[in-house]
Amino acid sequence: MKFMKFGTKPDTFYTQEASRILITDTPNDLVIRINNTTYHLHRSCLVPKCGLLRRLCTDSEESDTVTIELNDIPGGADAFELCAKFCYDITINLSAHNLVNALCASKFLRMSDSVDKGNLLPKLEAFFHSCILQGWKDSIVTLQSTTKLPEWCENLGIVRKCIDSIVEKILTPTSEVSWSHTYTRPGYAKRQHHSVPRDWWTEDISDLDLDLFRCVITAARSTFTLPPQLIGEALHVYTCRWLPYFKSNSHSGFSVKENEAALERHRRLVNTVVNMIPADKGSVSEGFLLRLVSIASYVRASLTTKTELIRKSGLQLEEATLEDLLLPSHSSSHLHRYDTDLVATVLESFLMLWRRQSSAHLSSNNTQLLHSIRKVAKLIDSYLQAVAQDVHMPVSKFVSLSEAVPDIARQSHDRLYKAINIFLKVHPEISKEEKKRLCRSLDCQKLSAQVRAHAVKNERMPLRTVVQALFFDQESSSKGASSRSESQELFTRGKETPTDEHSMMHKLHLGPASTGKAKNVLEEGCKRGEEKTRSSTDPKKIVWKGTGSEHKHHISRDR
Repeated sequence: MKFMKFGTKPDTFYTQEASRILITDTPNDLVIRINNTTYHLHRSCLVPKCGLLRRLCTDSEESDTVTIELNDIPGGADAFELCAKFCYDITINLSAHNLVNALCASKFLRMSDSVDKGNLLPKLEAFFHSCILQGWKDSIVTLQSTTKLPEWCENLGIVRKCIDSIVEKILTPTSEVSWSHTYTRPGYAKRQHHSVPRDWWTEDISDLDLDLFRCVITAARSTFTLPPQLIGEALHVYTCRWLPYFKSNSHSGFSVKENEAALERHRRLVNTVVNMIPADKGSVSEGFLLRLVSIASYVRASLTTKTELIRKSGLQLEEATLEDLLLPSHSSSHLHRYDTDLVATVLESFLMLWRRQSSAHLSSNNTQLLHSIRKVAKLIDSYLQAVAQDVHMPVSKFVSLSEAVPDIARQSHDRLYKAINIFLKVHPEISKEEKKRLCRSLDCQKLSAQVRAHAVKNERMPLRTVVQALFFDQESSSKGASSRSESQELFTRGKETPTDEHSMMHKLHLGPASTGKAKNVLEEGCKRGEEKTRSSTDPKKIVWKGTGSEHKHHISRDR
């Protein structure tokens, strides 16, 4: 950082009670009061350089001690003391940290060249333009210091000049970036990059006050030079910097009691950041959006903010990972660990958009839309597997989320079966009716042969599901055997032979009737069977037989 030194004499100010006194042989004839601090000084040193003091001391006699109150001086007593030391030629050091106070105070005291040649104000302005604005971190530190004197800094143009300097450097090609900057991303140093990363500037500007940060980002975006992803990265870095629980993946991250002032500060941050997110899809990650949705609820952000976040999250849901969805529940009324309501809301937003797009492209190629919803379905099923391990997870929430996924989205129900099986294992106390509800969305016909075999032997599953799994398992096996038999027959006879439906049904042990009818009869039998003791049932003993147009279904059991 840049420094500027004025004066040659040692500092001889000392404090006595609430007074600041200069060690000198000359009697004091000027008393300056600034709030609770009193300075005992000399008119001969200050009046020639300070136009304000010269005007205030005009009517006083030279032999009189003049007392002046300067309670409204910008920067307070510290800024005034810097100016007073300059008048006494006492050594002072100026940098980006104290320049703004000194600049505003010297302007207030009218320490210009018109009052005295080589005065403080023009020296500070020269230092500001030639050194501070040329530096990267100097410009940021100076801009941040303007928050204490916003009106003065706006009127003097300090804020605008600092922002312009910062934006100019942000837009500089990375090959020309030569100034020092902070970049502490994990793994970056290990890769030993020789080039400057495109987001090199994001960490340094995250030190700014929220309003100043917004001004810098707005000014940078107005140039239409930065890609939306860079703007999004800057928002992500800033949010991580100022929201203490943003990176927390644990439930305890939301259990810290905060006072209303802190919540208001975080609420304002969330509202502001959301308004700054570029409209371009992918400008920020789905994980960032989902975590913002969760935090928005926690800090009671505005309804507009939460609605917009849910819309953006739904738009990019297919880009989410399982870890992104595992957001902690921070409601005091919920015992379960994960916020399934939030995931369900975002999923509904995604489905609304998907249905609208599907209707608009009804006659065109919907391959991309189908790929998108199937990807989301796999994600939701993986999420169900994770939340099923929570012993406090209600059946109703699990079922609601599993049934929210459209049938077309699941090519296979293997993942859903695994989630249900985990839930039944972790919650052995649930009733038979709740087990039925859990398995209501499970289609055994979409289970793989291996998973169906597991379901048939799974004692945790309701009887109806076991029987359905056995039905489709036997049907699949019969079809496979029939197909192999027909292929062999065609090969030996050397010509195509029409397939007899009665013969096929006999091979499936189902008879000539339709499979759908057989399944309905089976389900009616299951309703009666479930009223009996489950322990006496062995699904392996179920045998299907059919003769003529009449079909009888015998379920033999080990006695």
